[in-house]
Amino acid sequence: MLDYKESGVDIEEGYRSVEKIKAHAARTLNSLVLNSIGSFAGMMEIPKGYENPVLITGTDGVGTKLKIAFALGRYDTFGIDAVAMCVNDILCHGAFPLFFLDYIACGKLDAKVASDIVFGVSEGCLQGGLALIGGETAEMPGFYEEGEYDIAGFAVGVQEKSKIIDGSKIIEGDVLIGLRSSGFHSNGFSLLRKIFTDLSEPFAGGTIGEYLLTPTRIYKDIVMKSMERFDIKGMAHITGGGPIENIPRIFSGKTLDAVFLKDSYELPAAYSLLKSKGYEPDTLYNTFNMGIGYVFCVAEDDKAAFLEMLRSEGEDPVELGYVRKGEGALCIE
Repeated sequence: MLDYKESGVDIEEGYRSVEKIKAHAARTLNSLVLNSIGSFAGMMEIPKGYENPVLITGTDGVGTKLKIAFALGRYDTFGIDAVAMCVNDILCHGAFPLFFLDYIACGKLDAKVASDIVFGVSEGCLQGGLALIGGETAEMPGFYEEGEYDIAGFAVGVQEKSKIIDGSKIIEGDVLIGLRSSGFHSNGFSLLRKIFTDLSEPFAGGTIGEYLLTPTRIYKDIVMKSMERFDIKGMAHITGGGPIENIPRIFSGKTLDAVFLKDSYELPAAYSLLKSKGYEPDTLYNTFNMGIGYVFCVAEDDKAAFLEMLRSEGEDPVELGYVRKGEGALCIE
């Protein structure tokens, strides 16, 4: 009779994986966490000082960017992407990040690879100010190819109900300020993998494969500082759908348009390369972040001081455009 290992699931390798993972998770824990990895559930206190706390949550994965990692044999960076895609979303509503949980699935578990993946997750949690308080690893032979992994997760944050940022204060004449991305982040890779078929092609002092694997930037620190010093009316994380889909999401159903001035900044080389290959603006701006990973909406009167603050924090902000009456769309001009 077959045992579980002969059917493709190695319980002992799973135990080894958990032991390696615990050390990575321990780096992220803080005084609000009430237990450790290995319990049936993670527990965390809500920080004191909130009168009417609201939990804000977001979930996401990494998508086909994983194929680049597998091709390059790199497993220690895309965990950052998994965290970034979640925490950047909840930041848009002013959430103070609390904790993260991950889910990793594979065909055959390798404890070293799983450890590398969770190392990346813990790096993302440290950048995003989250405690990694739990997760799940699923070994599913016959469902995933050996050597391939999938990862997803979710982030939870908290904010005072009266301080939630929902776009309700945005008016005509407000301005849009963009922060640079660290590359393509984690979107559009089903297309990028068909465009860049030779990952060893030289690019930006390395290879195109290395550039494509650059982890998604996490904007937590600059978002927290911005909310402390300014009245931020809306924020957008530029993910799947690019600026065209994501910037109008800040309007909360209002009859306003976002005017995006495409000549307000110079496209990074990777995006100019796509443009040179003949891709139309509608495709580019509705698929990729176009070098802008995060967008703030602030009052015109705050613009100069806000830009000065961002620069003093080491940012290279872009005045992307402004808000006008409309139908809830992005108008590229």
